[in-house]
Amino acid sequence: MRTDPPRSRSAPHRLWKRLSRWIGDALPKGLYARSLIIIIAPVVLLQSVIAYTFMERHWQLVTKRLSAAVTADVAALIDIYESYPQDRDAETLSRIAAERLNLDLDILKGAKLPAPGPRPFFSILDEALSDEIRRQIRRPFWIDTVGRSNLIEIRVAIPDGVMRITARRSQAYASNSHIFLVWMIGSSLVLLGVAILFLRNQIKPILRLAAVAEGFGKGREIEFRPRGAREVRQAGHAFIEMKRRIERAMEQRTTMLNGVSHDLRTILTRFRLSLALVEQTSEIEDLSRDVDEMSRMLEGYLAFARGDSAEPATPADMRTLLEDLRSDVERLGAHVSAVDLAGAPEVTVRPGAFRRCLFNLAANAARYGETVAISGRLEARAFYVSIDDDGPGIPPESREEVFKPFVRLDDSRQDAGGSGLGLAIARDIARAHGGDIALHESPLGGLRATVRVPA
Repeated sequence: MRTDPPRSRSAPHRLWKRLSRWIGDALPKGLYARSLIIIIAPVVLLQSVIAYTFMERHWQLVTKRLSAAVTADVAALIDIYESYPQDRDAETLSRIAAERLNLDLDILKGAKLPAPGPRPFFSILDEALSDEIRRQIRRPFWIDTVGRSNLIEIRVAIPDGVMRITARRSQAYASNSHIFLVWMIGSSLVLLGVAILFLRNQIKPILRLAAVAEGFGKGREIEFRPRGAREVRQAGHAFIEMKRRIERAMEQRTTMLNGVSHDLRTILTRFRLSLALVEQTSEIEDLSRDVDEMSRMLEGYLAFARGDSAEPATPADMRTLLEDLRSDVERLGAHVSAVDLAGAPEVTVRPGAFRRCLFNLAANAARYGETVAISGRLEARAFYVSIDDDGPGIPPESREEVFKPFVRLDDSRQDAGGSGLGLAIARDIARAHGGDIALHESPLGGLRATVRVPA
């Protein structure tokens, strides 16, 4: 027996996923903002429920009862006026209403009720008072609850005219109920302020840990001491221990490479001395060139493997660095058309490593082009250095390949060092700063290499 899977579940599931994705995109991404929402949302929801319950039950109930009492007084005055006609001018009735009921009463003989006015958009008093007059008096009436803020006016049709009663708003309306709402909102704001203050102090250590981790990734040494809650301190101590292990591994690697470099250089030096003492023939000259090539390759390999992690990051003058780069490129035989710098001249980098990164790119440009242009600019908390040339360029599909170690392009270009590591070393240095290198078409017709490092 074949049964198809129910399709009714798939539609709600897709709807729920779409709604969840929309909520995730709408919510803030920061931990501090999300924590504030976690605190504020329940408080606002609770206050809304309390306010609605208070408005619906307490405030409206009290207003109805006060309106019923005022309406009962008005109904009693009408009954007295109609039961005792000897008080034709209603002087005694007006005095009783003023002294005993705190109401102002006037008899408008021969008058008619005014035309009904527009009802207020939201008025508990208007609705409650109208309902009570219809229920208790059952006569045509007209009320004004918005004309004068502290008074209400009631007009009721009687056989010989209109009875007008003026009462204070507080007699028919729970006017002091807003005090409860003010106290509720005020106390909530105080509690939220205290919660936000404590939350900010709890978030600070996490933000500090993130900043230190980011700085370590950029090669910057930032003093850090774990603070905050126990879990945050544990994460801080774990980061410090991880940082020490990485630094210890890098130090061991550097020490090992220095030892290997020393031993290999010693052997190459012996080769050079031995070749220098031998009669110089064409074969000996070829061997000397091979030894020199081996020396250059050895230096390239060690530079790529060792990197420049031991160098501290310090503020460097980019204008001076670019001018020095111009001189280096001109010594390689290329013409530098322009050196432009836009933005702040100082950027925190490892000066020696960053200089080497730029030199590798500039030397590659000088090797394959006759004209080189160098420009730097500061944009959106990042510093960019662009090196353009008028050489043959690199096809777009091969631009990522040239950054791989020991990769050479048959029909295009490669770094000036000849070991296949120049561009790999340059990108490694840029990424050690927290940046990267990208290759594009150059306005000069060749290749543009753009280095980006955080400013």
